[in-house]
Amino acid sequence: MRNRLPTPASKASTRSKPPAAHAQRRFAIVGAGMAGVVCARTLVQAGHEVMVFEKRPRCGGRMATLETPFGSFDAGAQYFTVRDARFELALATTPGLYRPWAANAVRVLDAAGRVAAASLPTSEPHWVACPGMESLVAAWAEPLASAGQLHTGRRVTQIEHDPLQARGWQLRTTSPDGGSQVFADFDAVLLAQPAEHAAALLRASSLDAGLAAAVADVRTAPCWTLMLAYPQAVRPGLTTLGPQWSAARSTHHRVAWLARESSKPRRGGVERWTVQASPEWSREHLHDEPERIQAKLLKAFAEVTGIRAEPAYAHAVCWEQAQTLAPLGVGHVWNAAEALGLCGDWCLGHRVEDAFISGLELALAAA
Repeated sequence: MRNRLPTPASKASTRSKPPAAHAQRRFAIVGAGMAGVVCARTLVQAGHEVMVFEKRPRCGGRMATLETPFGSFDAGAQYFTVRDARFELALATTPGLYRPWAANAVRVLDAAGRVAAASLPTSEPHWVACPGMESLVAAWAEPLASAGQLHTGRRVTQIEHDPLQARGWQLRTTSPDGGSQVFADFDAVLLAQPAEHAAALLRASSLDAGLAAAVADVRTAPCWTLMLAYPQAVRPGLTTLGPQWSAARSTHHRVAWLARESSKPRRGGVERWTVQASPEWSREHLHDEPERIQAKLLKAFAEVTGIRAEPAYAHAVCWEQAQTLAPLGVGHVWNAAEALGLCGDWCLGHRVEDAFISGLELALAAA
């Protein structure tokens, strides 16, 4: 990454005066993953007001970090690449929040766990946010939270026309305790969600505006993820278990990716592994109980790595829209007449950078 360090935008910009050439507008953004937070902060920097709604307790989306007594796990996205100059510039505003990960020579394993002869190192750097992948989105969202513009733990259930404002919008929301609340007086609504979730919300709201049809051909795949901790490896004369590589892609029928979490910078020394199942196997076992998934993936992990010790910690989670198989092919969807838009990594692919670009481009189109 080139060392370009632009001056970071001031946190006070969340209430900055809009440019004279543009009237200030009020945006509702549904989803506080990478795409939603980037979209929100871009609109704020352009002088607009935003309110972000996230159904989970914390922002981050699939850049989630799971904290455990044995250390953290990157439960979703494992790393990110930097190919777009705009992403590079944005990262430079938060120096110290990301580090290179020495996984450039990602191994390619056969079904038996042997390194395939055709595996080659890649020259493209792999980066991780520190101390967890969630840290980057959380840092970018912090000014929104401080200004009261980020509502976590609040699910949007319906989008409606605002009865008190011509051409305006309001959102019906629920919280985990069963409470409901209506937020009104929005000029535009932007959905930064998985394509399937955005389409479902539009249908539940009896809204189409061509948006649901636009994403009908987007296809995504689920991913079961298993996280394992082996504190017994931290003792004199033994620092790691099993293979000495940090990350690998696998052709095992159950496992697609393995990463030693403890090899990432600022992650702590306890031996920890993240195992991601293949899209095909995850789809086949999508509705299995987590306990059954855990047992099957633990067996596959032992077959691939040779680590047969009993983990002190094991936890399985499922991401139902983890990998984009057929992206939209454009960076965003924006219906200016209805003031409704969609963004997410699925517009372009499934990389962290795809989510960044999509959120940025929707904000620029809507502003």
